[in-house]
Amino acid sequence: MTLIERPRRLRSTSVLRAMVRDTSVVPASLVLPLFIREGLMSPKPIVGMPGVFQHTEDSFRAEIDRALDAGIGGVMIFGIPEKRDPSGSEALNPDGVLSRAIRDARARAGDGLVIVADLCLDEFTSHGHCGVLDNRGNVDNDATLKIYGDMAKVLADSGAHMVGTSGMMDGQVGVVRNALDSAGHTEILILAYAAKFASAFYGPFREAVESQLQGNRNTYQQDPANIKESMREVRLDVSQGADIVMVKPSLAYLDILYAASQAVDVPTASYIVSGEMAMIESAAAQGSIDRERAILEVLGSVKRAGASVICTYWAIEAAQMLKRNPV
Repeated sequence: MTLIERPRRLRSTSVLRAMVRDTSVVPASLVLPLFIREGLMSPKPIVGMPGVFQHTEDSFRAEIDRALDAGIGGVMIFGIPEKRDPSGSEALNPDGVLSRAIRDARARAGDGLVIVADLCLDEFTSHGHCGVLDNRGNVDNDATLKIYGDMAKVLADSGAHMVGTSGMMDGQVGVVRNALDSAGHTEILILAYAAKFASAFYGPFREAVESQLQGNRNTYQQDPANIKESMREVRLDVSQGADIVMVKPSLAYLDILYAASQAVDVPTASYIVSGEMAMIESAAAQGSIDRERAILEVLGSVKRAGASVICTYWAIEAAQMLKRNPV
């Protein structure tokens, strides 16, 4: 038999494989989530997420320096306050933990990192929901939107380059865009969590932010079974002014990520969440998989599915891996 087509010819050397590679992950596409805890005396490890900590102000600054040195694209900041109340009032405090962290990060990094601020109330409310509650105990969408608009201005004033609208309230992107523009912050980008699912994979994150959640978020986060709803959410967020749209989690939703990347003409992002990280770390710790290869393979799969931006707790380490072994 005469073989005319031999695909293996394109795989014969590492240089040749790199030359014809369809998809490449670069450090500049990676965003590192960071947690800063008000009143903490020393960094606190987070169970299930090796190498990830709740940070003090000092250790947070050190992480910003490490991120700069690694050449990653940005950091996403989550603030955990000492005081919480039903309305999440600390979210609007210009001297609160999140605002201070943003100022610190911007002072150290300037424009060398994209500073993304999480715009949501769940870290700040005593009930753990992403919005305020009505008199029946349900999340009040429209009352929450006003707070989001005010919070966006606080975060922009503090120096954020971008706000991540992660609460999954209807109309949140439009309200935040209008609030920012009205306050003269037309340059601030919106990373819209357009398709954020009510997922089981957020478990370790709940510890990271010391979530006080009572009940669940099924009435506002998306049903994992649905794709048409995802595309509707994506289109709505773009129409309201989203600069980037996010799919979260990543690995169980690569089909959604691909569909979103094909549906709109803005960049798409995805977040490899805490539970997804924990699965890889647990399997690697047991010797079941090669940890570094698995991390790079996961990053490549998310990039291949359409993500221009990848949020991952491995961002700094992955940037170092990519220098040794590009994907």
